[in-house]
Formats: sequence, structure tokens, C-alpha cells
Amino acid sequence: MATQRKKADAREVISTDTVSSGAEVGHAGDAEDKTTDNWGRLGTMDWGTVIGALFMLAFCPILTNWFLVSCTQYQCNITAMPIAALKAHSHDEIKALLSTWCPTTTRKAAQIWIGWVSVQALMYQFVPGKIGYGQATPAGHVLPYNVNGLTCYFISHAVFILGSYLGLYKLSVVADNWTGLFVMANLGGYGLTAFCMIKAYVAPSHPADRKFTGSHVYDYFMGIEFNPRIGKMWDFKLFFNGRPGIIAWTIIDISFAAAQYDKIGYVTNSMWIVIFLHALYVIDFFWNEDWYLRTIDIAHDHMGFYLAWGDLVWLPLMYTLQAQYLYYNPVDLSTAAVVGIVSLGLGGYYIFRATNHQKDLVRTNDGNVMIWGKKAEVIRTTYKTSDGVTHKSLLLCSGWWGLAHQINYFGDLLISLAMCLACGAGPNALLGYFYIVYMFILLNHRILRSEDRCKAKYGKYWDQYCEKVKYKMIPGIY
Repeated sequence: MATQRKKADAREVISTDTVSSGAEVGHAGDAEDKTTDNWGRLGTMDWGTVIGALFMLAFCPILTNWFLVSCTQYQCNITAMPIAALKAHSHDEIKALLSTWCPTTTRKAAQIWIGWVSVQALMYQFVPGKIGYGQATPAGHVLPYNVNGLTCYFISHAVFILGSYLGLYKLSVVADNWTGLFVMANLGGYGLTAFCMIKAYVAPSHPADRKFTGSHVYDYFMGIEFNPRIGKMWDFKLFFNGRPGIIAWTIIDISFAAAQYDKIGYVTNSMWIVIFLHALYVIDFFWNEDWYLRTIDIAHDHMGFYLAWGDLVWLPLMYTLQAQYLYYNPVDLSTAAVVGIVSLGLGGYYIFRATNHQKDLVRTNDGNVMIWGKKAEVIRTTYKTSDGVTHKSLLLCSGWWGLAHQINYFGDLLISLAMCLACGAGPNALLGYFYIVYMFILLNHRILRSEDRCKAKYGKYWDQYCEKVKYKMIPGIY
């Protein structure tokens, strides 16, 4: 799911990343053409890729500001802002628009944001949780993680609701300070990106896992250090991927629902659908947080602007657009529409969960399990990390995974579509449908990245898998 928005590197079923030894079939270093040593992110980038990174560095902040202003000043009409710009001719008119379109923060918003991130950091450190392990990094490190996200999620929501009940603030406090929080998130996102960039040069946690491409632009955008940490366990990537933004996702929804109640006297059924589907999505993420340690975000991406700014700014603003839209444009759906939208969302969730359940079964049982009434079909592979050690892994090619390389992404798209359909078809509803467009582009881009990564990592084994499973995401179509 997008975190999300966070996706499994779907075809790849890592067993336990067991180091080969003489007691097993195959030995480290004695395999002929088993894997490639050159996997992970490339060490050099062409100019086209660098220009693309530069474009994203400029475009993403502009887009988020455009959507924020469109909602707060034009009831989520995304065409109103450019039309107003075209109509402004005099110096005073242009100056007035720019002053309106450049958001500022407040002391209260700063206190809320700093307090929120600080509390999440403390809970990440001190709330008990099991120790999970990621897959081996390109340099051969198998890192431990404190997997306590689900507990932190429920504590955060309970405290947020309790504080409102005790009269410390209104439930709409986030919606009421939304613009100021957006500015603070941007300051935090750029600050975190700069910190990670500097740390990669002066105090890297695992120097052998760094990747310098020769382009400062690309290194800033995609990151240099793979797993920046403080001490042994405090991991920047897992924390910022899975705490301030994702836990806040449904708190933001609840706050905009409360603001809608204050505005019209009730909460619309469309808003309840959005909250339900988002909560289902997020709780599933934290329930399976240990699984997330083996997804592309943790197992492949380095810590740069893409993750740092993306998790602090893009995720909380863009993933909650449906709730924001429904606050400014309340929608009451018919009973038939409610049933249809919820059914679509649950159907997508079933596909997503069933696919990943099959993968986890195969991983935990080393392939010795029944899938759809038949013994699981797997390709047993080996791959080598840069320390020269050979590891074992499985590629599942039956059940759901025999239909498409990333069949779980299809379920993800169905859930995303259901979330957007809750916004109805009003004159300003286009913004409410941005999420499905974004997810379609994101997931297809992830497929391309995953295909390249798996080809580099598994070599001929990946070719065998592609011969067995022809489609990438939608069986029979794509």
C-alpha cells in the first residue's frame, strides 16, 4: 500500500537472508553465474536522470503549495489559482496574489508540529516493541529495528481524542492550523534532507552502503546514506517513513471531519468512508510493520529529499486530500454509492492482503507450503552482497504471484480509487481524484525500479521468473 504509503517489493520473497554454509545446498563463493555483485542503486547517473531529479525538486514543492492554496482559498478548485494569476496585470495585483499564495506559520502551529514530532520520536525510542530485521543491505548488514508502530498509532489517537474531550483543544485543531503546519513540515523536510546529506559525508552509520553518483543534485534528491542511524537502533528512515506522517494520516482526517461537523452540523457519509478506508490502510501497515522492513523503501531507497521531505510534507498533505476536499465541499452519497464504494475498497484490500499473506507464508516456511491447494512454486535463488557473502532467497511464482509480478499493486489501486470516489463528481472534485492518478504513476514507476533492481540482483533467476509470469500488474492486460 502506498507508504504509502509503502509497498512490498512484491515478487521477491526473502526467506531469512540466510548466509550460505557447508551444511546447506551450495556454498558461499562456489556458485557459477548465480548472482551479480552489482545490485542496489547505481553508482552513476546519466544527465536525463539528473535533470529529472532537478525537475522533481522544483515541481513537488510548487504542486503542494498550489493544492494547499487551492483548498484554503478557492474551495479546492485547482483551476482558480492559475486563472487568478492570468487576470493579475498590475504590480499591486501581482504583489497581492503573491502575498496571499505564500503561506506563513504561527507560533501555535510551530508548537503543535514540533511537539508532535518530538512525542513520536520519544515513543519510537521507548515504547516496547518486538525487534524486526530487514534484509541484507548491499554491503551485507542485517539491521535490527524497533517494531512498535501499532502501539504508537493507538496511543497517539487515544491521547489526541482524550485531549479534546478534556477541553485542551478542539478536535479540529489540525484543520484550524493547517497552513501553519504545512509551513513547519516544509522547514522540517528541508532541514532533515540537509542533515542527512551532511551526515553521509561526516558521520555515516554504514560507510560501505553509501552511494555517491557524482551528481550533487541527484545525491540530494535520492540520498547518499542507506540507513542513517543514531546509535544501534534509532533508524531515521523507518522513523520518518512510518511515524510522523503515517500516524498523522488519520488524525488529520479526524480533524477535518470535526471541522466539517462544526461547519455544517454533521459528518457526511463520504467523510466517514474516507476515514474508514484510510484507517484500514494505515492500521494494516502497522499491523504488518515487520513486513515493511523488506519493502523497496527500506531495502532499496537511500535517505534523501525523496523520503525526508516526502514523508514530512507530501504524505500528510497529498494523502489526505479527500478529507480536505470533503470539508470544503461536503458530499452526501446515496446508499447504493456507499455500498459500491466500500465494496470496491474492501475488494482491493482483500487482494492486497491475500497476496502479501501468500508471500509471508512462503517466506516463513521456506517455500514448503500449499498455495491455492497446490505446493507453492518457487525459484530458489542466491545473490551476493558487496562483502562477498552469498545469501539465499525465493521468488514465488504461483498463487496470486503467478498472475502478475506486482499483483498487490492492483489491489492498492482499487483501494485508492474507492477513496477518491467518495468525493463524488462536484465541480471542484478533480483535486479529490489526484490520489488515484498519483498512485497509478507511482506504482508504475516502482514497477520499473523493481524490475531493474531484481534483474541486477538475481540475474538469470529473474529471467526464469519473467518467463513463468508474463504480466507486471494487471493479469491479461499489463
